[in-house]
Amino acid sequence: MERKKPSFFKPERLLPFLRREGKTFTLVTSGTIVMCIGIVAFTLPYRFPDIGITGLAVLSNYLWGISPSWLLGAVNGLLFLWAWKALSPRFVGWSAYSVVLSMAALEILKYFPYPHLSEPLLAAILGGVIKGAGVGLVFLAGASTGGTDIIVITLNRRFGVDVGMYSFYINAVILTLSSFVTGLENALYGLLSMYTVGVVMDSVLKSFDRRKQVFVITSRMDEVRRFVTENLSKGVTLLHGEGGYTGERRIVLMSFMTQRQTVELKRFLATLDPRAFMAVSDASEVVGQGFKPWKREG
Repeated sequence: MERKKPSFFKPERLLPFLRREGKTFTLVTSGTIVMCIGIVAFTLPYRFPDIGITGLAVLSNYLWGISPSWLLGAVNGLLFLWAWKALSPRFVGWSAYSVVLSMAALEILKYFPYPHLSEPLLAAILGGVIKGAGVGLVFLAGASTGGTDIIVITLNRRFGVDVGMYSFYINAVILTLSSFVTGLENALYGLLSMYTVGVVMDSVLKSFDRRKQVFVITSRMDEVRRFVTENLSKGVTLLHGEGGYTGERRIVLMSFMTQRQTVELKRFLATLDPRAFMAVSDASEVVGQGFKPWKREG
């Protein structure tokens, strides 16, 4: 008698899942591994502290020689059980995958050789850049690396606490405790590294979503609209405006483009209608059809 396959493995369910979450898998996997390289290569060898649950795991390594992966897995496992009902299954699932991958990567990556920098300041900055890039990729996928992110997001959902404020308080306590183990100088290097993590992570998140918001006023709107939609393959919105001084009614074209596309549009307008008006500004994030998809983050 043929055994019935679980419904999850039916092609009609599995293939849509792979298409939908393939990018997420790539981002979470690569981001987690990059983050772990930053920990193994430029945090542990220099006895720098870290923040969050990773900071406690690093601290246990300095004090008792325990591999960070063990504490990382144990504490995060308890946090996921505690927060399961407050967070979306997708967020918990991918975050748990990131934690499990971190445990494996921390154990495997420690056997690879890494360059040793004689200047701790450079090591702190480089480590922050690497970890920030990794965490940024994970966040970009709509997941997290676990730890204090799970705590503060759950507290926000249940009690409405401020995420940023409580994240700061928790990490401040962990860094303060670490200073008694690593020494004040190394704690300051660790603080610099964590600041670098935040800057780089923010840059990663913005760089993938940044677009140019473009407004165009011209007497040859039909030709400009066709150029944007057909040659640049971008959507447009036509706004009905009125000149504040002349009272003349005009059509205003609005669109979101890449930097390269705005340059092409400028060249086209310069040739077509030198009297056209074009305003360009930065849009740090554009969400919707044709851009970053809507998804529930947690």
